[in-house]
Amino acid sequence: MNLALDIDNASSCPRVPNEKLVYQWVYAALEEQTTGQEDVELSVRIVDEQESAELNQRYRNKQGATNVLSFPADLPDSLQLPLLGDLVICAPVVEREARQQKKTFDAHWAHMLIHGSLHLMGFDHIDDLDAEEMEQLETKIITGLNFPPPYEPSPGATNTQ
Repeated sequence: MNLALDIDNASSCPRVPNEKLVYQWVYAALEEQTTGQEDVELSVRIVDEQESAELNQRYRNKQGATNVLSFPADLPDSLQLPLLGDLVICAPVVEREARQQKKTFDAHWAHMLIHGSLHLMGFDHIDDLDAEEMEQLETKIITGLNFPPPYEPSPGATNTQ
């Protein structure tokens, strides 16, 4: 798979993963899901809380900033483009959640990028069966990257980058 990844850091947050890590984590999420697809494109925009809250209100009718928003490409079948869509990650929310959940900074960022990428591939967690399938896949991918399972608490973890 050839992954074309456009990363736009519009956040004033000083702690965001470097482009190499973002690429690695998105690639890990998509590698098995894009079997047969030679080229895959998506964009990742890293934002602050104001922009995240505006997008969350506009597209989900929900108030406040959220950790990750996924916008799958809605292309006509006649267009044979490799575009999956866009991810919007709110850096301050991800950092705050990592601290609250006692997870490492990198582990939580990887989880959010994997989670959002799987949404672009059509996975969801609206009902219990879909949520279980998505959580199992996320766990498989993130533990394959040598992070602890994302849905288990990590007592005593420290935030390092």
